[in-house]
Amino acid sequence: MDNRHAHHQHPHHRHHHTPPTGSSWRTAAQATLHCLTGCAIGEILGLVIGTALGLHGGATIALSVLLAFAFGYALTMRGVLRAGLDLGQAFRVALAADTLSIVVMEIIDNTAMVAIPGAMDAGLDSPLFWASLAAALALAFVITVPVNRWLIGRGRGHAVVHAHH
Repeated sequence: MDNRHAHHQHPHHRHHHTPPTGSSWRTAAQATLHCLTGCAIGEILGLVIGTALGLHGGATIALSVLLAFAFGYALTMRGVLRAGLDLGQAFRVALAADTLSIVVMEIIDNTAMVAIPGAMDAGLDSPLFWASLAAALALAFVITVPVNRWLIGRGRGHAVVHAHH
């Protein structure tokens, strides 16, 4: 019997914990961009609300982080709800898929915003504020891609989401 033929009949026997190198980086970048989208929406909304309400910098950052998690999870839940999961299942998938990615992204971008001189005090009408936010989010993206690649390579992170599509 030709074992090569038998192996080709059963592609599910391949090792799923080691994705192809090229596609895993692309998948990680796409997962990170997805995460960045939710984080950026939450960050910007939180900064706008915090600034409009005259909140202290720490309260504004806390609101931004809370909204970043809310929007990050919501974007993931939207996709898996369409795939037929109920609300509780969709929330559990979002927690499993996005939590570490959002945590890393939030630590990096908020640390960068605080570290850039004058960025947090610049105000929403200042180019310094928006340039700093763009730089902070870009830095968070670059640092979070390898985290997501590591997660996906172990069947975690956005690999959990893709199992439901």
